[in-house]
Amino acid sequence: MTHDSRWRLDGRTALVTGASRGIGLACARELATLGADVLLVARDEAQLEQVRAELSEEFPQRNIAACDADLVSPEQRLEVFDWIADLGVELSILVNNVGANQRKPALDYEADEIRALIEANVLCAFEMCRLAHAQLAEHGHAAIVNVGSVSGLTHVRTGAPYGLAKAALHQLTRNLACEWAEDGIRVNAVAPWYIRTRRTEGALADPDYLDEVLLRTPMGRIGEPEEVAGAVAFLCLPASSYVTGECIAVDGGFLRYGF
Repeated sequence: MTHDSRWRLDGRTALVTGASRGIGLACARELATLGADVLLVARDEAQLEQVRAELSEEFPQRNIAACDADLVSPEQRLEVFDWIADLGVELSILVNNVGANQRKPALDYEADEIRALIEANVLCAFEMCRLAHAQLAEHGHAAIVNVGSVSGLTHVRTGAPYGLAKAALHQLTRNLACEWAEDGIRVNAVAPWYIRTRRTEGALADPDYLDEVLLRTPMGRIGEPEEVAGAVAFLCLPASSYVTGECIAVDGGFLRYGF
């Protein structure tokens, strides 16, 4: 393998979930920039088609395909993999970016709300990994990247169910990395702090809250989706071929901030 090819994804096919906006869209664009064909999955059909068209125009030499699905639904997860089979492509990268949150004090959650958050933030990713395993193992040099959160590593004001689900996602990453290494599948995670997306714009619109966030962030700014995508892409590259079971914080130094 040449030096240049270690930093390229030519001939690889990546499945990116939650790909119509924010971090997922940035990951899809970054992987396409590095040479990968990209399969986009998200719930919003109209937005997803717009994104597919934009990326196809931006990367005419790549195959960009899209499938609208709610991956919390077991049936729709299966439909996505039926769609991939119909495309006849060889999947070698999976980026699990689907997530959801509802911020409340711990005592205010209903039981079904807790279950829904765990389903969206960890069980969905687990099932996507399991469904993708056969294709990834067949490729033999495959990569899974799970988009976690700093809230799975320390307390932040996201609500307890989100934090516990992201912590479970990080642990799932470690477990699968060890279990599937013999299958040629590397499994890693990224843990973003506040990133400028539609999901965070409400909280960050409060100037007092924004000031608190920035005071706890050594780099003194909010991150951009592209900065998360860069870390995700690195974990998919041949250049990171001896990295597995890791969780890279993309947090401007937040987790390392002391007094």
